[in-house]
Amino acid sequence: MINRDEYLNWLIGFKDKELIKVITGIRRCGKSTIMGMYISYLLRNGVEQNQIISINFEDFDFADLKDSKKLHDYVMERKLSDKTTYVFLDEIQNVIEFPLVLDSLFIKDKIDIYVTGSNAYMLSSEIATVLSGRYVSLKMLPLSFAEFHNGTNPEKPLFENYTKYLESSSFPYILSLQGQPKEINEYLNGIYSTVILKDVIGRYKIADSMMLESIVSFIFHNIGSRLSTKKISNTMSSSGRNIDTKTVEKYISALMDSFIIYQAKRFDIKGKQYLKTLEKYYVVDIGMRFMLLGRKNADVGHILENVIYLELIRRGYRVFIGKFEEFEVDFIAEKFGEIIYLQVAASVRETLTLERELLSLQKIKDNYPKLLLTLDEDPDADYDGIKRTNALKWLMENKYV
Repeated sequence: MINRDEYLNWLIGFKDKELIKVITGIRRCGKSTIMGMYISYLLRNGVEQNQIISINFEDFDFADLKDSKKLHDYVMERKLSDKTTYVFLDEIQNVIEFPLVLDSLFIKDKIDIYVTGSNAYMLSSEIATVLSGRYVSLKMLPLSFAEFHNGTNPEKPLFENYTKYLESSSFPYILSLQGQPKEINEYLNGIYSTVILKDVIGRYKIADSMMLESIVSFIFHNIGSRLSTKKISNTMSSSGRNIDTKTVEKYISALMDSFIIYQAKRFDIKGKQYLKTLEKYYVVDIGMRFMLLGRKNADVGHILENVIYLELIRRGYRVFIGKFEEFEVDFIAEKFGEIIYLQVAASVRETLTLERELLSLQKIKDNYPKLLLTLDEDPDADYDGIKRTNALKWLMENKYV
């Protein structure tokens, strides 16, 4: 089992705080496991077993508790009066009117509540409406490259493990399937199918599943490229599948809520405003992309860009695509007022490529850090304040919130 310290420390930091702790993320990214790790931490640090109530709503043993009244009664019957009761509710979105249950439990004395869910909709709408100001959220992702490297063969060269990281997957269970490509492919296909069928088609009542999967394939194929809903609509229509932009927007929103894709909006650095179109999209796991599209014609630079984007999210940054006049900066990362500009390239060993990648950063005249990340195994360099370093070394840094 891989230690995922940044997530565990987050939970420990909010222990006994009067807030509901909400953990979200794509299915099988490790939400249940991190709750198990946290429960083990509690038991090692003075909490007794009878203080813990743990329910997984994907376990048929708890099927009756999907009724909100029965769930509430179940917890209250087991709640201790003299000690804090720690309540863990896994995949809470399966419970009818679950925000009302959480709201009622929240106001009771000596209850510390932790929930997980595989859909962002419950945060943006269902929970937020009833529990505004009463919860904090932890957005989980599958394994980082550092977690994968340290949890597999840390004695191997970084690039060798990076290749395995991409080709197998970042989902934690994949570590037990190393060297079994057929089984890995079947496992990833199972996650993909479950997300599409349960979290997207089922939840959003999408009738045209084939169109949805065509849009998924298009976005997966075009990670790191500027897209608009109109471009996606036109592409589908040109292949004989008519779909309007509003439906494309609905499908993309559902995919984002299920954490299978992420959207990075564009920001005009000079005009200091967000732009309304030509966003970029990134996939939650490159192994899943390979499973769906195959490994041919994969853009090494865009795949690296995808990995860097997810790492910035892990480290607690808000991430945007930068525009400065006619130039583009791959990422603007902001956290607590701190800003970093990043360019990402597979290689800059050719002079013209290096000059092109530096030019966008050179145009920005403020004093925030500027970083160029590549796969080149060369010594770090500095170009008038612009730092160039190996992307895999950067991915191994421990800079989590």
